[in-house]
Amino acid sequence: MSGTFVGMPAFPKAAHDAVHNATLRANLRHATTTIRRKRADAVAELSDWAALREAGKQIKDHTLRNLDRYLEQLESAVTAAGGTVHWAADADEANRIVTGLVKATGEKEVVKVKSMATQEIGLNEALEAAGIRAYETDLAELIVQLGDDRPSHILVPAIHRNRGEIRDIFRSEMMRWGRPAPDGLTDTPAELAEAARLHLREKFLRAKVGVSGANFMVAETGTLVVVESEGNGRMCLTLPETLISVVGIEKTVPTWRDMEVFLQTLPRSSTAERMNPYTSMWTGTTDGDGPRAFHLVLLDNGRTDTLADAVGRQALRCIRCSACLNVCPVYERAGGHAYGSVYPGPIGAILSPQLRGTGSDIDASLPYASTLCGACYEVCPVAIDIPEVLVHLRERVAQGGPVTRAGTKVVLKPARGHAAERAAMRAARWALTHPGAVRAGQRLAARTRRFHPSRLPGPGKAWTATRELPTVPRESFGAWWKRTDGGTRDGKGGSR
Repeated sequence: MSGTFVGMPAFPKAAHDAVHNATLRANLRHATTTIRRKRADAVAELSDWAALREAGKQIKDHTLRNLDRYLEQLESAVTAAGGTVHWAADADEANRIVTGLVKATGEKEVVKVKSMATQEIGLNEALEAAGIRAYETDLAELIVQLGDDRPSHILVPAIHRNRGEIRDIFRSEMMRWGRPAPDGLTDTPAELAEAARLHLREKFLRAKVGVSGANFMVAETGTLVVVESEGNGRMCLTLPETLISVVGIEKTVPTWRDMEVFLQTLPRSSTAERMNPYTSMWTGTTDGDGPRAFHLVLLDNGRTDTLADAVGRQALRCIRCSACLNVCPVYERAGGHAYGSVYPGPIGAILSPQLRGTGSDIDASLPYASTLCGACYEVCPVAIDIPEVLVHLRERVAQGGPVTRAGTKVVLKPARGHAAERAAMRAARWALTHPGAVRAGQRLAARTRRFHPSRLPGPGKAWTATRELPTVPRESFGAWWKRTDGGTRDGKGGSR
């Protein structure tokens, strides 16, 4: 399996194949059920959770409205602290910057702490093309890399693997990347963790360059923050001589006071912990302590285009906790690979089509990868109304219309394959603006209700393959209201 998402089929095809994988479904069901239950318990411990959620939403919205000002403040603070700031408009520019920085050190390998931004731009592949090998050090990312696989979850990238599969990957692949797995390795968690620890220690002690992402960037001091559970992040951030951090511009928060909110909501929503085991913060460089050179690459890659969309911009509030994935019935059955992006699940279904545009089949299909049940909105710690954005993007896909791409306003054409949907909506609009036609249709439907099929023919056959058509009532609500005078009469001349 390729390590990139290039060439993935659209969501319906990928999901169709995934739901027939019984092992995948069992792994996902076990993991998401466990995380879901623990998260609910962790959140219930806080009596002010609703207030924290609203505060997180307000802080993010305020920052996004004033992002230009806070990014300039961040750049000034990082520079004053001894760091160097680079601006990358897209993935190609970001990869060129990072590759150039690594080449300038003369090194041929880097260690990485989990960074979704670098996965988003395909940094590992760009480094490999330049003769530089990148080693993932997060345990789940290591499993994915050794297995020539792709991440399928924001927080637990190897959630689709069980312990037996991980043992087999370690046994067969570790020797190709460095220290081999111990002889007689079993699938017990302790032995697997020890094998990974021994394998990674060599790389931590040898690497001169580290690459990271960041969960937050504090504008007032130029401080970057990474929260993690294994300690590999702290090793990557402190041992190498050069540290390169690639971070999306939306990760900015104005002040340290704002961190108070997110350091409570993020761990409870993601790992169901009261606080993260490791919270690492770094500000520029310090003589005799940590990296001697620090570079911050601020990544746009579609984010300012997303910011220009009044409805869709709320996706940029996301703090990557993955709570929406763990409650989504579609994700639990289809898995993360079906979304064809480093951002799977409900948040991926609204974020990827905005960052990449809806021009490809897979991005045009993502807004439909949802039942619109609303569970994702209920658990989101920054109150992103994902169903609202999904419907908004569906309208964009089916109808086209004005959007901002690469900073320029353009008008999109409707995506292919939605002619029937547009025709149905036009028919509904005409009918709903002609009350007489609606009433005539209701009377006709009521009189012919005995002959209505329980399954639709033609294009509607697939929709009714797993659900019953609703039964048509004997009379419409409007007819009942008129006959009973709003329910005050029995319809036979008497009063209730």
